[in-house]
Amino acid sequence: MKSESDLVELPPLREVIRTHNLRAEKSLGQNFLLDQNITDKIVRLSGGMDGVHAVEIGPGPGGLTRAILGSSVAQLVAVEFDPRSVAALHDLIAVFGAEKFEILQADALEIDLCSLVPAPRAILSNLPYNISTVLLLKWLEQIRADQNVYRFMSLMFQKEVADRILADSGSKTYGRLSVMVQWLCSVKRLFDLPPSAFTPPPKIKSSVLHFVPKDLGKAAPSFKTMEALLAAAFGQRRKMIRGSLSAYMAEIEQVGLDPTLRAEDVPVADYVTLASAREALSSR
Repeated sequence: MKSESDLVELPPLREVIRTHNLRAEKSLGQNFLLDQNITDKIVRLSGGMDGVHAVEIGPGPGGLTRAILGSSVAQLVAVEFDPRSVAALHDLIAVFGAEKFEILQADALEIDLCSLVPAPRAILSNLPYNISTVLLLKWLEQIRADQNVYRFMSLMFQKEVADRILADSGSKTYGRLSVMVQWLCSVKRLFDLPPSAFTPPPKIKSSVLHFVPKDLGKAAPSFKTMEALLAAAFGQRRKMIRGSLSAYMAEIEQVGLDPTLRAEDVPVADYVTLASAREALSSR
């Protein structure tokens, strides 16, 4: 394993940015995290890196990449869309070796991360904000299919998105994303970051969240059933569920759910019960 002294061999990140003309592109959702204390903290708080095959999305100049490679991780594959960043990351191969670090120039939306590395897998990323929720939902669908597909995910979001993910029922920020995440994962906030932590500083705060897949059991509803239920419920969130979920009234009556509740007042467990009832009635 490489130590901090090995990282001294690498040029400072700001020098890497200058050398490779890595001006952050708004169209790519780029805001670079250069403070090694912060990137080291993300890896440290993620825990359990021994033997893990990690994937990083959108590494940019490689701040978090260096922190991951400096840990006991078995392997890291960085998926980067921007060819400038791909070129900037090649110095890391010289230090850590091609067996431990690989760079793939690709669109993360089109890549199956399971094809890149073997289990046990983890995802660590300062996600491009413009595609963060789309990627998260894609990975959640994989987790529903196989709870062991990822050991954990440590991901950075806009704080507003993180607040939605962590929101409890009864909150105005509680929604489809809250339910899907909390159904499939145990999730916690590791820490928040101010705009000044990034280059260039975004206009919003950011949060690092840690996800660990749950063991749902064999009777859990399918991802598609939950997705359809939540789309109906939160598509008309101001209505009582007897209106927004009128197509589910048989299930609502069967499980004894109050039909005068609104979507934001229904706990995660009750949505799961409703979805299971839907599948049971459909199979008759």
